[in-house]
Amino acid sequence: MYGQNSSWQDILGGLSVKRKVFVSYHHDNDQVWYNEFSRVFASTYELISDNSLDRRIDSEDPEYVERRIRENHIKGSSITIVLCGSETWKRKYIDWEICGTLYCKHALLGILLPTAIILPDNTVQTPNRLATNFHTGYAHWIRWTNNPAELKVAIEKAEAMAKDAFRINNSLPKMKRNLS
Repeated sequence: MYGQNSSWQDILGGLSVKRKVFVSYHHDNDQVWYNEFSRVFASTYELISDNSLDRRIDSEDPEYVERRIRENHIKGSSITIVLCGSETWKRKYIDWEICGTLYCKHALLGILLPTAIILPDNTVQTPNRLATNFHTGYAHWIRWTNNPAELKVAIEKAEAMAKDAFRINNSLPKMKRNLS
């Protein structure tokens, strides 16, 4: 079947491994966008999401919850994608997921949904921890796309930016509650 000189790379070279992507989003408001993201990109990427942390981790201790997020959701992925809608910035678990991503030194990509809030100064309302790391040059962001080539380029750029881990700023206090 295969000659003695065949290496595992030769034998398995045609197989491609899906990149593991952790997706963070506001479950109540942005589920439809996550569903569309999954529909378009699940054949290209192995998507991991938290399946509503509110129900799965019965603790209000931010350190414990963040550790569980890292161990159960972020570990094994190479990037966290934050779907940023109108109220994403208000969610404590999204903040904690971003915090865990930065702790693991994984790439961070924000995707601005069409529902995102544009502020009077023409900036977009996003989670503070994501915005801080965008400004340091660690995180990357794009507007919503369902184009696989555009997402691939954005992920590659975010992963290249994440090689400069000295740019991580994880100094903001963790959100203690969701904002109303």
